Amino acid sequence: MITTRTEVTAMIQSAKVTKNIKWSDIAVVVGQSKEWSTAACLGQMAMTKEQAEGVGKILELSDEAIAWLQIAPYKGSLPTDVPTDPLIYRWYELVSVYGTTLKELIHEEFGDGIMSAIDFSMDLQREEDPKGDRVHVVMSGKFLPYKMY
Repeated sequence: MITTRTEVTAMIQSAKVTKNIKWSDIAVVVGQSKEWSTAACLGQMAMTKEQAEGVGKILELSDEAIAWLQIAPYKGSLPTDVPTDPLIYRWYELVSVYGTTLKELIHEEFGDGIMSAIDFSMDLQREEDPKGDRVHVVMSGKFLPYKMY
């Protein structure tokens, strides 16, 4: 019996390694971007029945695990307030250093509001560079102004 979504994430990660499947392969089955599909498999998005069944088939998950993939999750996956994983910490550092700059520039361009992480897309690509390959990330979120009432 599965008692948490975290258990399903562990099953997915184990099957992915055992079967030597890439996130981009799973994304084809899900029918969404590799970024969204990965987030869904890691427990941050709810899948449709068809998406969950496709992931269940490719990873040989139980019907119970497939059902868990369709439940709206509790979002937020960091195990600590300040991440300790070096890659995730660098993103935390990026926001710590550039967060106020992003806030100022977004407010100057759009006004008082936020960039949505709900109406959102992301694309991550390898950018080849002779000095060392680069991580190229493009994020696009709908601007939501604060309302006066």
